Amino acid sequence: MTVTPPVRIGLIGAGGIAGAHLAGYATIPDRVTITAIADAVPDTLARRVEEAGARGYADFLDLVTDPEVDAVDICLPHHLHRDAIVAAAKAGKHILCEKPLCLTAEEAAEVRAAVDAAGVTLMCAHNQLFMPAVARAKEVIDSGALGDVYEVRTTDSFHNDFDPSTMGWRAKAATSGGGEFIDTGYHPTYLLMHLAGGRPVKAFAMMSTHRLTFMEGEDSAQVLVRFDNGSVGQLVTSWAYDAAPGTDRFSVVGEKGSLSSDGTTLRVKLRGQDEQVFEHEAVNTFAAEIVDFVDCLETGRRPLNTEAEGISVLGIILAAYESARTGEAVDVLGV
Repeated sequence: MTVTPPVRIGLIGAGGIAGAHLAGYATIPDRVTITAIADAVPDTLARRVEEAGARGYADFLDLVTDPEVDAVDICLPHHLHRDAIVAAAKAGKHILCEKPLCLTAEEAAEVRAAVDAAGVTLMCAHNQLFMPAVARAKEVIDSGALGDVYEVRTTDSFHNDFDPSTMGWRAKAATSGGGEFIDTGYHPTYLLMHLAGGRPVKAFAMMSTHRLTFMEGEDSAQVLVRFDNGSVGQLVTSWAYDAAPGTDRFSVVGEKGSLSSDGTTLRVKLRGQDEQVFEHEAVNTFAAEIVDFVDCLETGRRPLNTEAEGISVLGIILAAYESARTGEAVDVLGV
């Protein structure tokens, strides 16, 4: 199904990350309009409704039935994603959903069934895939220049200033789904899978709480993932500390050479050849993601990451949590 522009967006969840999404839509005002916003917090809803000139709903179940909404953008706390996706799909709305897609294998099965039955487009909001260095790296890998991929590494660590008064729902495992790994750690996980180019089959993990001891979940994670194409991925992610200076944001080693990046500069070194260096300007990845979502709705093109990839990423995360609990490598289960 395609959508005739301007695409009419209903924003579900108006706090926090919703601001970055609204800024993204503002870059293409001729192709999209925000027609409705839902949020359970009256002050937040009132502020966003005035900002966007949209209708306001206290309950997203009312928003998804609005006939003047073509697609919804879900920016809710993690534990509400499944309910919003299923409701939107049943109402025939296309969907952009912030990470994580949902929290459990059972929820993932419900999401897949609802989207398949409705025939709507679901795009996972994996914004870091829109970094120009990532896109160039993927082109290099897919061209075969590196040959078979042996090893992928990703890092996303920073010193987070959360405290008990500001962390809100993220401090509780029931609403966040875990700790740092299912939140910020979701980014290096989907990036790892994207660059590895295979289906995850096994994970081993160690979780730590170094500094943010008031959280129910971990503030740091180190994870190994084996993929069905033989490649092995390693990721490090944390809210407890900044990555050491010089740490690559991502790197890939293959049979014919390697590549690495700090997130902007991409270095490609093929065996027997001089290193190639590609410089990229930083972009607003949220805006790039929004534009791509609208492109997909207008043209019918498959999003870069749909519910299929979202479920695979969740599979890694769930296996990693189980591995951390048991001390054993755990199979990544598909849904």
